[in-house]
Amino acid sequence: MGRTTLRIAKTAIQFKRGATEDLWRLTLSQIPTVFGRLLYLSSLRNHNLGRHEHHGFAQTHGEEAADRAMRESHEQIFAEWLLLDLAQQKRDLEGYLESLGEYPRRLVEVWLRLAPYRGYVPTAVRATDRSLFHNDIETILSIFKAGYGVSGPGPDA
Repeated sequence: MGRTTLRIAKTAIQFKRGATEDLWRLTLSQIPTVFGRLLYLSSLRNHNLGRHEHHGFAQTHGEEAADRAMRESHEQIFAEWLLLDLAQQKRDLEGYLESLGEYPRRLVEVWLRLAPYRGYVPTAVRATDRSLFHNDIETILSIFKAGYGVSGPGPDA
């Protein structure tokens, strides 16, 4: 089999597998925390258009299929996060913070001040689920604030 034939066969297999399967197999399964997956997918959303965009992924699967796979996965992971109890969410978020290699205290300070987690919610979720997510994160941040000795504003500031 020549190189060109091999390349075409490989592309055909990728299309046959599907965008969602590739997204999970190649990317999301490599992210160790639910929160990390949630943040990653939210970072791919174009906030002006509400679409998820990833150039390489769109080149392989097409823009519509790529957006759909990322949007549906974003919603699925968001639902998975909400199904965790508060203690599980706290452990998962701690795991995410530790995976960054940054000083967690500084991240907690920034999150308390800027509330970037508000942008991690998928577009098509109910207001009650959005509110539950915000409340859960803010509760965990309050726990972290005390645990890390963070001074300064809380999430409502």
